[in-house]
Amino acid sequence: MHSLQFTAESSANGMIERDFVVGGVPGVLWSPASGADRAPLVLMGHGGGTHKKAPAMAGRAQRLVSGCGFHVAVIDAPGHGDRPRTAHDEREIAELFRARAAGEPEGPIVVRYNAYLAELAVPEWRATLDALQALPEIGADGPVGYFGINMGTAIGVPLVAVEPRITAAVLGQHWPDVLAEKAKQITVPIEFDLQWDDEHIPREAGLALFDAFASKEKTLHANAGRHKELPRFEADSAVRFFARHLGRAGVTSAT
Repeated sequence: MHSLQFTAESSANGMIERDFVVGGVPGVLWSPASGADRAPLVLMGHGGGTHKKAPAMAGRAQRLVSGCGFHVAVIDAPGHGDRPRTAHDEREIAELFRARAAGEPEGPIVVRYNAYLAELAVPEWRATLDALQALPEIGADGPVGYFGINMGTAIGVPLVAVEPRITAAVLGQHWPDVLAEKAKQITVPIEFDLQWDDEHIPREAGLALFDAFASKEKTLHANAGRHKELPRFEADSAVRFFARHLGRAGVTSAT
């Protein structure tokens, strides 16, 4: 098992930010600045073309840490953030930009590339979870959630399907092509975000992925708007979802 090595630490707004490395994979762990008691852990997957400390990741972490007292961890996906791109990454990204410039559908390229990244990232996430649970403030028996939209869903669905320690997940905004069969293996509570007017993911495709989850408790949040117009209040809804399912119900989300 790879051990976790902290490489930097800072604090602000009641939250401690610690950079770490597990098996060569860089990540960040956000935790409450006060309180030594064990607390639930939420793993977050970032979107395509971004990184572990992207504004969306830091903002969601602040809500979960301040609103619920949770720990939140993100790792850079292969070819993202502080991780170098391979020749394969460069080819796929170039093909995506070419299709975008030509006005061609991006879906087939994104689905293919994200599936490739997921094969690499799922074992990395499981090793990271092993290392995080060795920390005394998290522990091996505490509840774990997963929160990832877009590419975070492409990696999150296969991860949740094989990782029994994850007991609740917020997902959304992806195609069902390679994820539907894995979604059928998932029975934990799910909150799923969908943009009704998504210009990349057809409405029927998003609904098909939601339908594929075998969870008895699953909730669809469909909002008007295009792909990048997911309302910010959905982050607050995710906080309430995790508060219910990870054991800290009754805690309100941060504003």
